[in-house]
Amino acid sequence: MVKPLADAMRPTTINDVVGQKHIIGDNKLLSNIISSGDISNMIFFGPSGTGKTTVANICASVTNKKLYKLNATNASTKDIKEIAAELDSIESAGGVLLYLDEIQNFNKKQQQSLLEYIENGSITLIASTTENPYFYVYNAILSRCTVVEFKPVDDADIAQALRRTADNLPSVYPAKTISVTDEAIKHISCASYGDVRKALTSLDMAIKSKMISPDNEIVITQDDALAVTQKSAFYYDKDSDNHYDTISAFQKSIRGSDPNAAIHYLARLIEGGDLISICRRLLVIAAEDIGLAYPTAISVTKSCVDAAMQLGFPEARIPLAEAVIFLSSLPKSNSAICAIDDALSDVRNGNAGSIPAHLRDGHYSGAQSIGRAIGYKYPHDYPGSFVAQQYLPDNLKDKKYYKPGLNITEDKFKSYLEKLK
Repeated sequence: MVKPLADAMRPTTINDVVGQKHIIGDNKLLSNIISSGDISNMIFFGPSGTGKTTVANICASVTNKKLYKLNATNASTKDIKEIAAELDSIESAGGVLLYLDEIQNFNKKQQQSLLEYIENGSITLIASTTENPYFYVYNAILSRCTVVEFKPVDDADIAQALRRTADNLPSVYPAKTISVTDEAIKHISCASYGDVRKALTSLDMAIKSKMISPDNEIVITQDDALAVTQKSAFYYDKDSDNHYDTISAFQKSIRGSDPNAAIHYLARLIEGGDLISICRRLLVIAAEDIGLAYPTAISVTKSCVDAAMQLGFPEARIPLAEAVIFLSSLPKSNSAICAIDDALSDVRNGNAGSIPAHLRDGHYSGAQSIGRAIGYKYPHDYPGSFVAQQYLPDNLKDKKYYKPGLNITEDKFKSYLEKLK
């Protein structure tokens, strides 16, 4: 049985791992740790196909520790106990290295079952996860581990892995002479979205689809690459850390008045099919980031959002794009959110005080006898519908929550309020 290319071509030395230049290379963290042979407790996190398992295997190979592999998806506390029971055996005299894949699937009790062993050094833990460990791994484990982030692999580095694989295809498929065109490599690299395993799997599929050919020579062309990558490999999960990163970049791009970046992140969110999150976020942005610099922005955005919700995908992309470009191109002000958050902080911290008596409800029998609503001045009875009087509690009477932003609309607000004074 022929091994999948992703397994057959898995690197066995750290120098053969593509990408991850921030942690692999001369004087880089992982290269130095592996060169020393003194492997410490680590948590690898990042997207699929970025080298986490490969590097864990390489770490295990440079130690004299006995290697155990578990996947937290189907492992249990019982498996940890069975490994612990073998710690005093001859085979484990040099210690044990446990590679625990998808650690986020272990609950708190299961993760805590590891603490005693990784604390006394009898088990060295290398865990991997596609989720942010600061959300899914308990602090007691985190404090005993070095967290190492693996990033999506650049297209150029994926192309390097594909070319190396193409050069070594005779060792996997000796019965055929197989070549891969540069165009095919480029397309598969771009369509894999930073996932080396996905790229190698796509190449493997293209090769296997042509193995029935009677010809001894097989050429993998761009058309073959297109056939095996018809469905986008873009990684998106609306319940994952990636979702929140994308939403964050989306809002920050609009806030930063960059319509091109904002449209790009909108495309990612659309590809993920998460219409509700997009619509909710656009309404938040209209109020939080444009705010009083262009008060009608929220009305226009609401119209676009309503249209998108009624249309559904794929047509929803059009009003959504309109809203994104519109919001990105408007002046920005966060004066409203700053004002309400400042006020909420006072209220929540007990800095509220009593409502002035003249502002209290006086529409009931006996209200005036206890001083309610006495002395209140009805603004509409005065020129310009304004009269000076105290509205805030005594301890906050000079507090300024609203600080107008620097934009045309709020300049008018500011001028009007100053004129009233």
